[in-house]
Amino acid sequence: MKRPSLPALQAFRRVVELQSFGAAARSLETTGSSISKLVAQLEADLGVRLLNRTTRKVSISSEGAAFYADAVRILDELDVAIEAVHSGAGAPVGRLKVSLPTSFAIAWLAARLPAFMRRHPEIELDLVLNDRYVDLVQEGFDCAIRIATQLPDSSLVARRLGQVQRLLLASPTYVDGGPPLRQPQDLADHACLVYSQDGGPVEWPFSGGVALSVRGFCRVNNSVLLREMLLAGLGITLAPAFVVDDLLASGQLVEQLPAHRPRPLNVFGVMAHQRFVPRKVTAFLDFVGRELQDGATG
Repeated sequence: MKRPSLPALQAFRRVVELQSFGAAARSLETTGSSISKLVAQLEADLGVRLLNRTTRKVSISSEGAAFYADAVRILDELDVAIEAVHSGAGAPVGRLKVSLPTSFAIAWLAARLPAFMRRHPEIELDLVLNDRYVDLVQEGFDCAIRIATQLPDSSLVARRLGQVQRLLLASPTYVDGGPPLRQPQDLADHACLVYSQDGGPVEWPFSGGVALSVRGFCRVNNSVLLREMLLAGLGITLAPAFVVDDLLASGQLVEQLPAHRPRPLNVFGVMAHQRFVPRKVTAFLDFVGRELQDGATG
């Protein structure tokens, strides 16, 4: 039996994770025919069929599934070993692909990112802004930042980096012309602007275990857009402090019901594996964690 080549293992892994020869080719910056030849050679070297192919679909065989787990382990261990050799004094190197919530990336991370890039010039950043929960393995991400009260159970490894406070906000113009707002239940009489990812029901939590179901006359899946609606005096919303800190400082927005602030949201760094974490991932998550702690708001 011939020993499989490294490019063949990499090609097989990407085809399995992306379920497509074309997508794997784009990920590895080569052609679909090259990927197909590498996988075919791997199957010939091993003497088994790893993938079942049709004109529309690629699926993994039982033998392929067993081999995939070993291939991932081998490739991850090799990446760590290569990084250790190239890092010299310990400086992290290589391409780092990170999934980031859009508002967090634009309103909070963007101003801090140059410091990270100057500190780690050998890291090549590939940042993807998207509010959905990406599949780290299938889409080739090294890690992701996720913001939530808690994360759903999964096989992923989550590291808590810090917290962000949520605030109930409105412009002075809206407050002056709106109904009285003395307790959370009064929101039933207000024009609520709702952040929503999936169109499902939305609850606004407040201190003391109060949680209100909010319908909202406008739903948006990006907190940055809500800023403009707030400034225009169109309504009231519950938003992370990092989205509106500058507007609060200037008095363009005013916090409402501060005595009823909800619990902060947690910021997590999420990885697919715990055992072999590249230095580049650790460096990025450490940086985000330090910055969050330095600017902690509850």
